[in-house]
Amino acid sequence: MKRSAAEIVGEYGPFPGVDAVHGVTYDGQRVWIATGGKLNAFDPASGEVLQSIEVAADAGTAFDGRYLFQIADKQIQKIDPQTGRVLATIPAPGGGFDSGLTWAEGSLWVGQYRERKIHQIDPESGAILRTIESNRFVTGVTWVEGELWHGTWESEHSELRRVDPQSGAVLESLEMPPGACISGLESDGADQFFCGGGNRGTVRRVRRPKRAVAARSDGDCSEDFKSE
Repeated sequence: MKRSAAEIVGEYGPFPGVDAVHGVTYDGQRVWIATGGKLNAFDPASGEVLQSIEVAADAGTAFDGRYLFQIADKQIQKIDPQTGRVLATIPAPGGGFDSGLTWAEGSLWVGQYRERKIHQIDPESGAILRTIESNRFVTGVTWVEGELWHGTWESEHSELRRVDPQSGAVLESLEMPPGACISGLESDGADQFFCGGGNRGTVRRVRRPKRAVAARSDGDCSEDFKSE
């Protein structure tokens, strides 16, 4: 396993009225954060909050290209970001103990904090399609360019882990500084991660390690905290 220090390249917040960030997602233009009783969207260029939706938002958040998905206790809500309406709900696999959430390959991927698992689930029924085991508490989860990453959070220590999506083996670890905890997690689709800062009410930007390109001939933390 490759292990290195996480490179934090920026921070947003704390945001007015936000005591904690539980989940994070990115719609290509705005970063959405789950803050308990609201989903807030902010501009990643300026940090300005542009929109708020009053909805239960106490754990992970995801975006499928059109709709938001939000863990709320024992269920996952499908939300229209334009109107704020909850269009449908499915059961959450952890029954109230879920953390992270992301969208990839036509499925939702759900982190289970204390169970140390990541589930791939059917977004229509909530049926579990696959389970990946971890040896750390799992917070946020995200996919980027075929890589599965998740956050960990135990006591005052957090890290970002790239894992094998079949075996769960840890391939790479980015260690956060002491006290810089990771709740929600989402990739920007390129070279950065948005990381929820837990009960500090912040979001940090962490650089994703560059990959070698082969030559081609054709050119203060709580263990009970829920997060994305």
